Amino acid sequence: MKKFILPLLLILTVGMLAAVESEPSEIVGYVKYDMLIGNNLVAIPMECPWVNASDLGMSFSGIVDQVSYFDANTQSFSTAVDLGGFWLDDFAIGTGSILMLNSYANTSFYSIGDLPTTNASYNLIPGNNTVMIPLNRSDLTMASEVGLDMVMGMVDQVSYFDALTQSFSTSVDLGGFWLDDFPVSIAYPLMINSYSTFTWPTIETKIVQPPRRSK
Repeated sequence: MKKFILPLLLILTVGMLAAVESEPSEIVGYVKYDMLIGNNLVAIPMECPWVNASDLGMSFSGIVDQVSYFDANTQSFSTAVDLGGFWLDDFAIGTGSILMLNSYANTSFYSIGDLPTTNASYNLIPGNNTVMIPLNRSDLTMASEVGLDMVMGMVDQVSYFDALTQSFSTSVDLGGFWLDDFPVSIAYPLMINSYSTFTWPTIETKIVQPPRRSK
């Protein structure tokens, strides 16, 4: 499998989540990612209409020829490449996926559809991992807040991919002070450096007390 390796230091512009009611029980909307020529890190926050990376790549009508995902196990990007209609090393994608798209033109990528029935969560392992800020976490507005929201002391770097420089830019925890902190928002794709294995966001389990019997 071909690997597409990028320097590990983490923008794209994430549009506002716009939602409209189509039926009383449904909410549909979109998240917009502005892409530049070259590599761009995006996510799929709405219900994913594509099955494979090739399906997404072909939706750009020849502008995108590579779709990659970050493999935390190998600490490198793995890439599906368009070889003229045949996509080498194709892979499955889904709601919440974080992907690197190589574009030949300035364009926009829209994740359009129903709001996911389950908010995004990610299983992190030691090393670098990609995550997306879930749609229900509008309380997270800075990279430092994302780092602090994770397992205490187990995350010391939060990064975004800067399409202008084609490299990752990183906010680093220097013992409570986060150097080069930057703003984030819902649906924002990030690279996280972890020292531990854990799931984020943490799913809180509420203990329900049994009803009291009347005497």
